[in-house]
Amino acid sequence: MKILFWTLLSLIFYCYLGYPLLISLLSRFFPKPVHKSAIFPSVSIIIAVHNEEDVIKAKLDNLLSLDYPKDMIEILIGSDASTDRTHQIIQNYQDGRLRVLINPQRRGKMMTVNDLVALSRNEIIFFNDARQLLAKGALKNLVQNFADPSVGCASGELIFIKTEGGIAQGVNLYWEYEKFIRCHEARLHSMLGATGAIYAIRKSLYKPAPAEIVLDDMYIPLKIIAQGHRAIFDGTAHAFDKAAHSAAEEYRRKARTLYGNYQIFALFPGLFNPIKSPIAIQLFSHKFLRVMVPFLMALLLPLNFLMIDAGFYKLFFALQIIFYAAAFIGALSRGQKLYIFKPMSKLCYVPYVFCLLNFAALAGFYRFIGAKQGTAWQKARIQ
Repeated sequence: MKILFWTLLSLIFYCYLGYPLLISLLSRFFPKPVHKSAIFPSVSIIIAVHNEEDVIKAKLDNLLSLDYPKDMIEILIGSDASTDRTHQIIQNYQDGRLRVLINPQRRGKMMTVNDLVALSRNEIIFFNDARQLLAKGALKNLVQNFADPSVGCASGELIFIKTEGGIAQGVNLYWEYEKFIRCHEARLHSMLGATGAIYAIRKSLYKPAPAEIVLDDMYIPLKIIAQGHRAIFDGTAHAFDKAAHSAAEEYRRKARTLYGNYQIFALFPGLFNPIKSPIAIQLFSHKFLRVMVPFLMALLLPLNFLMIDAGFYKLFFALQIIFYAAAFIGALSRGQKLYIFKPMSKLCYVPYVFCLLNFAALAGFYRFIGAKQGTAWQKARIQ
């Protein structure tokens, strides 16, 4: 039992603490710098939308005001059977750079993206989401990475606007941690997934994706890495968003994302081979172990209980109970509904969000084995 206990505990700590330390050290001692240059290739901006009437005008205004040569840009909007005023709002724009593809029936995001890429005319494909707005120089900064012929995909940085609330602050903290890992993975060779709101690829490397793909921003970069190119992270190209205030919304998004991770594992088994894959250690440590953690934690607690007679194991069991109690208090105090827990709520943000995300991983696994995740995405609404 001791061997199993320490194996489980070591894997959990390696996943969340050991691997970030390892990848930061490796990227420091074995860096692969990107050779950027001030280039202005032709760019096709692509957005798949469904019922985005409340954000599409701001998004189009934002795209049309980017600091980039106007004659080097086209904007392709694919509407996946929108039933609100999205089409009417887009049609109000009389700009030759804007083209619209309307699907009368739901086909899913991935099929819409495939159609838009097929219609695109330019050298670089710049993927965006409707809700997030871009910094004025985001596109210009991002495409400079393609001056390096080894780069096939470049992702910008998503910045969460500071907001109040336990969920928002917990998600923001988690995202900063995630960006730290992505940054160092890219310095070593490649990040494992792009930021869906702001990433670009060479059109020549795009391979149409299966309709059932959920994570286009992970599938597309990995497909490019599998062709021998790099997928890098550029912290100078910014998009802006608000973190979810609702636990239900964050749980829904993460369950879908983690379901998508299981899809990726099934589609890219060769990338786990350390002999052939430059990202094998990263994929195992960052993505595979991450979705295994809830299973490891579920085994660790009862196993620890069976070993409670020894001093250290008794203390560690108590610490586990305190951690889960803090997560429970965080759940009760979200939205400050129960004021008795308000003084403690800030201390409970991290354990609550940690447990929420790990429970979402379990839900993602259940959806994967039961094929219960649809391809017609439901957009997030952040108030």
